[in-house]
Amino acid sequence: MNKQIILASKSPRRQELIKGLELPYRVFTYEVDESFPNELKADEIALYLAKKKADAYPETLQPNEVLITADTIVWINNHVLNKPENEKEAYQMLQEICGTTHSVYTGVCLKSNVDSISFVEKSDVSIKQLNDSEIWHYIKNYKPFDKAGSYGIQDWFGYIAVEKINGCFYNVMGLPVSKLYDKIKQLSK
Repeated sequence: MNKQIILASKSPRRQELIKGLELPYRVFTYEVDESFPNELKADEIALYLAKKKADAYPETLQPNEVLITADTIVWINNHVLNKPENEKEAYQMLQEICGTTHSVYTGVCLKSNVDSISFVEKSDVSIKQLNDSEIWHYIKNYKPFDKAGSYGIQDWFGYIAVEKINGCFYNVMGLPVSKLYDKIKQLSK
């Protein structure tokens, strides 16, 4: 592939995952309002936000460039869990997901100067019940305020609480890299 990837994401996890694909890339960040229409549900939210981020890209894409934007949400009990604003909200989110199975959706948009491809990946994650001291230990020590649903599957919470995943592990981290790699190949033809 002779494309230059532009990853439009502040997420250190997405940056780590894209680096693992061994494709030439650079990170470009800009602010985007992450609000969405209230009537959207589950996968629609993640896809809407990924496309919104792509549409907000402030530069002109060159013929050899591919812009990648993404958004990950947690969906449980018919509502979305985004990033927590504070410790109290993080605690409420973790209380809600413990002892249940929730869905993680990542919407991804790839855009070149002539074409675009968008898709959503879903992973179902089963979390065992944790007690209050375990939840507070996680919040105080790992400060999960930049993570949808208030947890990282790749850190202490994932080690002790995740019982089962049905779907892509990397999707839960924030980027379904196997599917993304295939879509990059499609776009570069």
